[in-house]
Parts: sequence; C-alpha cells; structure tokens
Amino acid sequence: MLNIVLFGPPGSGKGTQAQNIIEKYKLVHLSTGDMLRAEIAGQTELGLEAKKLMDKGELVPDSVVIGMIENKLAGNKEAKGFVFDGFPRTVAQASALDDLLEKYGNPIKVVLSLVVSEEELTRRILERGKTSGRADDQNESIVRNRVVEYRTKTEPLASFYAAQSKLVNIAGEGSIEEIFAALSAEINKHS
Repeated sequence: MLNIVLFGPPGSGKGTQAQNIIEKYKLVHLSTGDMLRAEIAGQTELGLEAKKLMDKGELVPDSVVIGMIENKLAGNKEAKGFVFDGFPRTVAQASALDDLLEKYGNPIKVVLSLVVSEEELTRRILERGKTSGRADDQNESIVRNRVVEYRTKTEPLASFYAAQSKLVNIAGEGSIEEIFAALSAEINKHS
C-alpha cells in the first residue's frame, strides 16, 4: 500500500498536486476538511461530536480526526493507498497517524514536502484570492501571517519525518507539470 503525506505551506500547490497524484496512482484522497464535512452531513457519531465543537468555535480534537481517518481506511480496504492532505499538522497528530497506520500494517511510505519561497506563496495566495472569494486569501497581512503560523506550528513535522528517513523536499516553484514530474519521480521510488 502506498501511503503518502503531501506537506507544504498554504499556497504551495498541495491541492493541485494531490489531484494529479490521485489520478495517476489511483490513490484515495484523505482531506480532513472534506472528511469532517462528510461525517457531519452523514450525521455519524463522530460527525455529530465534531459539529458540536465546531458550533462553539472549538477545534476538533485529534482523537476525533483520527477516528474519521480510521473510518476512511476501514471503508477503503481495497485502496492502493492514500494521500494525506492537510493532516497531520502537528507532531502529536503525526505520531497518532503512525500508530493508526501501524495497526493496519501500512505505514507512511514517503512525505513529500513542497518547498516554496514566502514571496511566491504570498503572490499565489493573493492571486487565488481574486477568484476564491475567501477573504483570508485577499489580505496580504493575513496571508503572510498564515505562512508564519505554518512555519512555526506545522513545519516541525519536517524534523519528525526526517528522523524516520521519510521526508523528501520537492521544489514547489515552476510549472505544475515540472513539479508533478518531480513528485512522480519520488513516488515511483516507493511504489
């Protein structure tokens, strides 16, 4: 089974490249945002628990998110593998994900980290803001703060996965096709 974590700051192209990877390698996309919305819409026990917290403006605890991921794994036993996008975001989440995948005997094979300069990230997000309708994509100071938040809170995951010899940095600047070719070359080494 080919389990991949796609890692990178906001605006690094994770969403675009996740779709390319899913199509080429026939993997299942695990986006925690999509899973939360689906669990809530399906009124599952986890979804109802998540909705209660979200309605109060609270974060959904890792245990609930891990439960949703486990439901997705159990519901896709024939999958060739999974692309984790937007999760994990902290070392605690990465450790919990490792424990869960170990239970299934299918650990993360590779963590692909898209490396993009802060100036390019800001430019991309502001450009996206012209069509996304998201207010947080249209204000440069908010965009820059999101990148700083990523660097301080999520980037420590790089060390966690580097210690497991799973982290591969991919240049995230260039054409979509060039970046995808670099991602594919790494994935092919692990499939």
